[in-house]
Amino acid sequence: MTQKTSNEKNSSALNLAVELISKPSVTAASGNAMGNALDVVEGRLAALGFTCTRYPFGEGEARVDNLYARLGTAQPNFCFAGHVDVVPAGEAEGWSESPFEGVIKDGQLWGRGAADMKGAIASFIAGLETYLANTPSPNGSISFLITGDEEGVAINGTKPLLEAITAAGEIIDDCLVGEPTNPSTMGEMLKNGRRGSINCEFTVTGKQGHVAYPHLSSNPAPVLVDILAQLTARQLDEGSEFFQPSNLEITTMDIGNPTENMIPESAFGRVNIRFNTHHSGAALQAWFEETAATAAKDFDGTVDVKCRISGESFITDPCKLTDVVQDAAEHVLGRRPELSTSGGTSDARFITHYANVVEFGLVGATMHQVNERVDVADIDSLAAIYTDVLTRYFK
Repeated sequence: MTQKTSNEKNSSALNLAVELISKPSVTAASGNAMGNALDVVEGRLAALGFTCTRYPFGEGEARVDNLYARLGTAQPNFCFAGHVDVVPAGEAEGWSESPFEGVIKDGQLWGRGAADMKGAIASFIAGLETYLANTPSPNGSISFLITGDEEGVAINGTKPLLEAITAAGEIIDDCLVGEPTNPSTMGEMLKNGRRGSINCEFTVTGKQGHVAYPHLSSNPAPVLVDILAQLTARQLDEGSEFFQPSNLEITTMDIGNPTENMIPESAFGRVNIRFNTHHSGAALQAWFEETAATAAKDFDGTVDVKCRISGESFITDPCKLTDVVQDAAEHVLGRRPELSTSGGTSDARFITHYANVVEFGLVGATMHQVNERVDVADIDSLAAIYTDVLTRYFK
């Protein structure tokens, strides 16, 4: 095992990233795992003069701890948003280094959360410290929205936290989320929007029977096939200026019939659509329900449709916030990140209802993988970019 030594930890951002990784805050874990990581963040912010408030949501094992911290009372309020929860490490023997030690080896920081997204939280705090050393009284406020439920079901994190602080009178003007937005190299990509996501399950229930006597049965399989065929036959859209075309994917089809001469009683299918701003979750759900009803018109049985909308699509049009982050990245790295809406969902889908929001963080090539890691130099570069973002924003 490679040991961490003092001469290897040579920056404030890197030191803090190592400390955060050493707090195994796996999403949905019981106990105070999330709180331990938040304690580290809160301690650094309190030392800078931030007013820190913890917001727990949920009961029992579903309880999630969250943090809102603010420096200053004036507007505009520039917010950094992130999450300390991480996905499970998986099989320990697959890791070259311990996932929860923050090992530094060959110029890289190894550990669960290095990319997604404890490295970015550490970089922002370090970048903020540099900024405040030069500008003790910003012309506005700086805040942190740090949650513990982004990698999980996302019901006890950012969404209720935003509702709670808004009810308390807080207003966020612009928000930067530290998700790992760069595919392979720092400065490639800034996310100014995300596609929405909807999952839909179809359970078709008929009547079981012998294949030689179909008139005594009601086969659910052709109904399911008809539903899926109708859904996949439709071209949802051709994309737009900031979005690729929406795509529907069949994620499972299950009948589970162990016998070759039996008509099954039920058939199950599930689809997912990642959709752009041409659609809404409600409209797509209505389409699913209408399609199922059409396929089951003459069917002697039932079709149950269950949909879950995990997020709506959104876009932050080019504005001061996008310009500031692009300008800062270009100033530090020498390359200007493109605006993009690619990838999955993030907590920005909740923040967009309260403030302008963009995402920019580290390289995400190894996020959620065994041996998650980032270049040490990228952590320092990101801290410098975040310092420049604050300088430009409050200039």
